[in-house]
Amino acid sequence: MKDYEISFEDSRLDIEAIHAALRRMYWCEDIPRDTLAKAIANSLNFAAYTQGGALVAFARVVTDKSTFAYLCDVYVLEEHRGRGLSKRLMESVMTHPDLQGLRRFFLVTRDAHGLYEQFGFARATHPDRAMEIVRPGLYKRPV
Repeated sequence: MKDYEISFEDSRLDIEAIHAALRRMYWCEDIPRDTLAKAIANSLNFAAYTQGGALVAFARVVTDKSTFAYLCDVYVLEEHRGRGLSKRLMESVMTHPDLQGLRRFFLVTRDAHGLYEQFGFARATHPDRAMEIVRPGLYKRPV
């Protein structure tokens, strides 16, 4: 695992690489680059880089750094999966100083429950209390 470095320095982020990956993901398919750039600018970001400096994994946390955080946009490029990189990325998220002592840490996942359960996440105790506004296909609409 010394082949990768985890960083939360925004100055190193490659927005083009992140956009190229995320615009293919089911949760934000075709997200406009400017929308993603604004989201990243207003979040706490984590990225994994190869020794050559290529960005190959990413996670974003929307937070007030005091009581609440929402983990989103987590991905590892396919060719780098199966090497423990998602666990290293999550360890960095969970140990970040700005994410300690939160009352609620939230995420939504379709298929990675096993990964997140290793870090203390559990299915909602009271899902009947949660509410949401969902706009599927929002980014596919013509502007």
